[in-house]
Amino acid sequence: MAEHTVAAPEVQKPPMTERTRHHARHVAPPVDIYETPDGLVVLADVPGLAQEALEVRVDHHVLTIRGQVRHGIPGEVTYREYDLINVFRQFALSETVDQRHITADLQRGVLTLHVPKAAEAKPRQIEVRVA
Repeated sequence: MAEHTVAAPEVQKPPMTERTRHHARHVAPPVDIYETPDGLVVLADVPGLAQEALEVRVDHHVLTIRGQVRHGIPGEVTYREYDLINVFRQFALSETVDQRHITADLQRGVLTLHVPKAAEAKPRQIEVRVA
């Protein structure tokens, strides 16, 4: 699995005298990828993301992780020293991945993806018969 090159989201421009639209910013969440006999396990750090705000999809052999972080307190912000930033990252999947059986779990700000190998890609023991 290789990271897919994606056009960088628009860079936030310095504020002018009138601000008509907020430009969304994205960061690539850090990931760890482990290979197991059954496939790959991808751990992505996505703190502050709720399940409803997280989108994980596969389209044309590209695995996409996208999330929009929201502050948990309703109402207007009167003062803020930090801003939560949305996440976006893509990976190119090989033909040896069973795309239909990818699963995703979110727990304590860590997204765990299980990316199984296709049955034909798994190693198998071949019995040797004596004639």
